[in-house]
Amino acid sequence: MRLPARPLSLTAAAAASVLLTGCFSSAGSDDASASGEGKRIRVAMLQPPRSGLSPLSDDAFKLSRWSTAETLVKLDAEGNAQPALATEWTQSGKSWTFTIRDGVTFHDGTELTAEAVVNSLTKAATASPKPRILDGVDLTAKADGDKVTVTTAVEDPLVPQRLSSPQLSILAAKAYKGKAVNPVDAGTGPFELTKVNGAVSASLDRYDGYWGKKAKAPGIDVKFVPDGTARAAALRSGEADIVEAIPVSQAAVLDQDLITEVPMPRTNTLYLNTEKGVFKDASLRAAAREAIDAESIVKGVYEGRADVAEGLLGPALPWASELRTPVTRAAEAGEPNGRTITIGTYTDRSEMPEVAATLQQQLQKAGFKVKLDVREYANIESDAMAGKFDAFILSRATVLDSGDPAAYLYSDFASDGGFNLSQFADKEVDKALKKAADTPVGDARRKAIIEAEAAVLAKDAAVPMLHERVIQGDAAGVVDAAHDPSERELVTVDTYVK
Repeated sequence: MRLPARPLSLTAAAAASVLLTGCFSSAGSDDASASGEGKRIRVAMLQPPRSGLSPLSDDAFKLSRWSTAETLVKLDAEGNAQPALATEWTQSGKSWTFTIRDGVTFHDGTELTAEAVVNSLTKAATASPKPRILDGVDLTAKADGDKVTVTTAVEDPLVPQRLSSPQLSILAAKAYKGKAVNPVDAGTGPFELTKVNGAVSASLDRYDGYWGKKAKAPGIDVKFVPDGTARAAALRSGEADIVEAIPVSQAAVLDQDLITEVPMPRTNTLYLNTEKGVFKDASLRAAAREAIDAESIVKGVYEGRADVAEGLLGPALPWASELRTPVTRAAEAGEPNGRTITIGTYTDRSEMPEVAATLQQQLQKAGFKVKLDVREYANIESDAMAGKFDAFILSRATVLDSGDPAAYLYSDFASDGGFNLSQFADKEVDKALKKAADTPVGDARRKAIIEAEAAVLAKDAAVPMLHERVIQGDAAGVVDAAHDPSERELVTVDTYVK
């Protein structure tokens, strides 16, 4: 298996730069206005769309980062719900009533109404599969004048936070015609998505009818560049203005003034298949956990640009470490005795193959025989979800959907969780997850979340290894690009290129 080269040679840098040449609009360079706000913003992004930019998939976060699709609610830095397309809300038992903002139009010129909101929410709630944020949630929406009432089967204190998920973006009715959801010309944000070129590129123009502050940049030109070396080269050569997810292997050889590093709620985790195979045995899961040296992975693969995991939730949520206590494990480590395991991971994040190779060495030293299966994420996700691996390495966002980790824990570790890579089912864990989900927002909920985390770790369903950091590149002329740990914002109304 070939690992990413480091450091980048001049020849490789030149070759990578060629990949970007001609991919971005020239409007961002020679013909820009002297004011500095006439340039289009050229963005190099890590992953191409997986589902045609459907907001019901993880592609929704691209729409959010481009400021084209919006939700009823947004979150502040502390994860508290704030007004967006809804101006206020009240709770009455199982129901929450949201007042819809007046004077908002979709990019196709139609008006934002309560009926349009209900249409979007209903499409999401009845989708198959549901958006991850609605795992285990039975949600209905009903319009009444300028208000929308959202009702859940059981009382849910997290409804406003759920409705902040980009997967519950509100789009114009035209987006839902046909089998797929098409967000082109259908959002409400300051930038209008005008063109999508498959897995290659996308274009957005400033929407002058936006209900909020006018965007400073005239548009955004996006290029999807899965190769981390090429993304880093794009920043170095000036082919891109903003580059997301710069690999740690390239960060050290870039101008340090051009990169920003922020702890993020993303955990690099080894999910162990608890349903079948070697790791159905809890003692062998414990043996795998004890064999892993996360500190050496942080130093060797991430060059110190990550944090060793103490649990599933990392330093981006400082309250987690304050509440956490030592975990009592359910099983002691057994003897691998040469048992063969297959570990899957993906190439989209350039560190993953190196992490897999390091784990292979560590687990083989402990007595396992280890095979690796490394592919692009789009080509391996279905096999991972179907439990075809003994273990799977995933870089997982822990509060991406709702700003609250209870939703992530439920999705990944509940018996009926929609992203249960460990094929995990445990009544005690389900009970702890339900308690966390049902507890009102505040200190008591945080305590219940940490108790649920401990219940998962006690059974070794997953081994958290490290917490990643955002490494984002901004060219010297970029002003006010967002550096968002939760990966919801990137280009905002205030972002422009000098």
